[in-house]
Amino acid sequence: MIPRYTRPEMASVWEPQTRFKIWFEIEAHAADALAELGTIPKDAAKTVWAKARNATFDVARIDEIERETKHDVIAFLTHLAEIVGPEARFVHQGMTSSDVLDTCLNVQLTRAADLLLADLDKVLAALKKRAFEHKMTPTIGRSHGIHAEPVTFGLKLAYAYAEFSRARERLIAARKEVATCAISGAVGTFAQIDPRVEQHVAKAMGLVPEPISTQVIPRDRHAMYFSTLGVIAASVERFAVEVRHMQRTEVLEAEEFFSEGQKGSSAMPHKRNPVLSENLTGLSRMVRAYVTPALENVVLWHERDISHSSAERMMAPDATVTLDFALVRLAGLIDKLLVYPANMQKNLDRLGGLVHSQRVLLALTQKGASREDAYKLVQRNAMPVWRGEGDFLQLLKKDADVKKYLTDAEIEEQFDLGYHFKHVDTIFKRVFGES
Repeated sequence: MIPRYTRPEMASVWEPQTRFKIWFEIEAHAADALAELGTIPKDAAKTVWAKARNATFDVARIDEIERETKHDVIAFLTHLAEIVGPEARFVHQGMTSSDVLDTCLNVQLTRAADLLLADLDKVLAALKKRAFEHKMTPTIGRSHGIHAEPVTFGLKLAYAYAEFSRARERLIAARKEVATCAISGAVGTFAQIDPRVEQHVAKAMGLVPEPISTQVIPRDRHAMYFSTLGVIAASVERFAVEVRHMQRTEVLEAEEFFSEGQKGSSAMPHKRNPVLSENLTGLSRMVRAYVTPALENVVLWHERDISHSSAERMMAPDATVTLDFALVRLAGLIDKLLVYPANMQKNLDRLGGLVHSQRVLLALTQKGASREDAYKLVQRNAMPVWRGEGDFLQLLKKDADVKKYLTDAEIEEQFDLGYHFKHVDTIFKRVFGES
């Protein structure tokens, strides 16, 4: 985790003290269940809670023990015994390390998902607010980066709102899929521990029992989780690239907020660069980079190995921390985005009416011209305009072949900008409902 791109709320999910606190809760809840089943004394379970519930675990001491044992869970249990005393012998009865590690990881991933869902809500709120603000603000739609037909800037924001709404639904599903608990012992057969212990721990930790764990929780669940984060990151970058394009000097339809005292370049005082959007592109790449190892972690030897472990120790905190930062930055970028309707109109007009070419094409076919002939008539009048050699409307009016089908008034009718926006309300209702 890089401090520059880390928010404290998400960082706290992955701090060692948090991890050890979760490990303790898993062990203590398991002890409660074992005590109810008569496997260990009830007083022992009570002592575990009484002596360690509010303990601050000594991370340095655990690290010291691990340097000797070369085993993180044993190091923790040894330190826990130093706190609890003789009753610690009843902790971890019938359990294996993966019971603790996997259940803890899934607790952390669900907590991280909750923070990411809150982040997505901020992005969605900002998009909705700005979409309605610019619902009917005309701008040019582009395909292949080239002027196509008119849209509204509100529609651009509505596209993003719909995309992040889907992202939210996917993350809810991914959270549910990863929210499982395994307390099943070596190779997952429950030979040394009753399945009711797992049920108790799962409920206490806000999870559900893993149907069959084979000692480790199946990593297809985690692959789904990190793949979902990767898709969300791709959506972040899609919007960021749109802003980067709009802020180009030759376009300048919108730009990032530039605060008082901000400087864009160490060399050129005039610069106002899309640094936030560019940053989001880079961060999105990093989140997506963890999708491949998450997929590769699905493939383990037999009932378990730990080839997944080293990757997860990096990817789980890094991917969630990075996406958390990116989503909050994106929400702020959208909320403060400077929008320039006059420049949008200027760009719309830049090609002398060529954006209405399809309307003219269709009008000609409605009047009896074949589609092939209509296309040729429109294109031969469009190409001079493309080269800066005239006005599309006037050229069409002067074309005798066009005039065989359309009057001047009928040609002018095809240049109505508002025609393109007659279904904006319908699209908005589909995206935002009746609000």
